[in-house]
Amino acid sequence: MSATKLICRMGGLVRPSRVVIAASACVGLASLALAADVSNESSAVRGLLKTRLPKTAVSGVDCTKIRGLCEVTAGSNLFYVDGSARYLIIGRVYDMETRQDITAARLLEMNPDMLVGAAASANAAATSGEVQKAAAGAARADNVVPDSPRFLPLAELPKEGAIVWGHSAAPSVTVFSDFRCSYCRALSTVLRAMNVRVIERPISSLGSRDLSDRVYCAKNREEALHAAYAGEPIKAGPVCDTSGLDANEAFARKHGLNGTPVIVRSDGAVLEGYRPRPFLEKWLKEGRS
Repeated sequence: MSATKLICRMGGLVRPSRVVIAASACVGLASLALAADVSNESSAVRGLLKTRLPKTAVSGVDCTKIRGLCEVTAGSNLFYVDGSARYLIIGRVYDMETRQDITAARLLEMNPDMLVGAAASANAAATSGEVQKAAAGAARADNVVPDSPRFLPLAELPKEGAIVWGHSAAPSVTVFSDFRCSYCRALSTVLRAMNVRVIERPISSLGSRDLSDRVYCAKNREEALHAAYAGEPIKAGPVCDTSGLDANEAFARKHGLNGTPVIVRSDGAVLEGYRPRPFLEKWLKEGRS
């Protein structure tokens, strides 16, 4: 047994001046041991993946972010495995405490020039055929992320959960948004300059549920909405019923809305991602013709 290990186990038998040094040594050794364990696990998983998925060029393995799971990147694609690399997961990981879509945030970090929804859709579509084949046999129908929709049944949504703004007598457009999404902010600027009535339905794809609650419970929701996009502080108002926001998020999950913004015409036709004004005006007009 080394001297350092002896001090760690018998710190009470040494003089106080040495206890501090011993404790520091123990903490340092523990940190080094933990880092080594994580590094070893990541290396082990990488090695196992070479055997199990020999045609997939794995570019990174990180076993530190989510307990029990290792994040695996293969180019611009993202999936997860357990520590034995036996179980492969293609899908979205949500943090239920922060209400953040960890997968969407990570995809945006990996693909900064892509929309969150576009990055997620691209990830699902471009994940190597080998990985998709490995996952297909174990996938249950009720656990598969739905494909991006072309039309949405807006009638399924309750009246609650919507923040209505813009020109009240103008044609309506529904937007599923996130107040921390820069493309949603850009879209809101475009829509403010157009002759439209916006029915905005916040969904917290980037962990913004607390902010959505504050906006929804504000005395003037439209004013609070634009303040949120501008990055201005939103004072917490009285507690209100936010079950409508829960309905928005349940609807988004059910219909495979993987990111924001999602723009829905009055006839249910869907656009995922930001679009400039000329495109939107033409697209909205097509829905009325």
